[in-house]
Amino acid sequence: MAEVVAVCISENKGERKKPVAQVELRVDHGIVGDAHAANWHRQVSLLAQESIDKMRALGLDVTTGDFAENITTSGIDLVSLPIGSRLEIGETLLEVTQIGKECHTRCAIFYQAGDCVMPKEGIFVKVIRPGLIRPGDRIATVAAPITVEWRHYDKAGATCDRCSDTGANLKQVLSEYAAKGVLIELRETVLDKDRISESNLVLINGVPLEELLAAQSGVSECPSCSCLTGSATICRTVQCDGNVYEELTPELIRKGIEAALHRQRTAAP
Repeated sequence: MAEVVAVCISENKGERKKPVAQVELRVDHGIVGDAHAANWHRQVSLLAQESIDKMRALGLDVTTGDFAENITTSGIDLVSLPIGSRLEIGETLLEVTQIGKECHTRCAIFYQAGDCVMPKEGIFVKVIRPGLIRPGDRIATVAAPITVEWRHYDKAGATCDRCSDTGANLKQVLSEYAAKGVLIELRETVLDKDRISESNLVLINGVPLEELLAAQSGVSECPSCSCLTGSATICRTVQCDGNVYEELTPELIRKGIEAALHRQRTAAP
């Protein structure tokens, strides 16, 4: 079970944080009384107890708050969470905004151990719903607000080969996100022959995949569609980075989802 091990604050930046009984989180701010609180994307920091244990195994006498993290967690792989995923912790709802950070100056821990886990394994979140967090509170991932629509031609339950491959790739990628706690709704729109020009189109939150990728759409002859329609038929393609994709690959789909999550994050008030 994922849960909070400790909650920590500090009055000044650049110092280790001290564990407290509870913290209050506010929207557009972060943790009340913490030096890092502000109306920015790194309102609250999280680090796993498992990461702290790595440093203890190197011989360091460190504990919760020593890496300047606000919330120490247990039982959740923080760095695998995609940007935009959301966490319910206690009364609050938090959204992941950054994984890791760049350390411009080496801290005392780095000089002692030759390494530091916070830049690589710490994450940052902003507050979506305010409230209190205490040690022992459960941590749950909740669905990111993402909807994927897959449009494809269908004749008597059959679709063309490239659309079929796109559909399989979509389900694979969405399964990967679900395993990380990000549930994405897949809507399948079946087209008749009159709308075959839309076949093999994927929209993420209503935006065509190629637009999210700063790519272009195109067409090419589709022998599989031609067999279904009984006449020469063309199907949509995506032209990205000098390549023409007939089926939409898992890599393209992942990039599109991440771009949609980025749009949501930057558009949020």
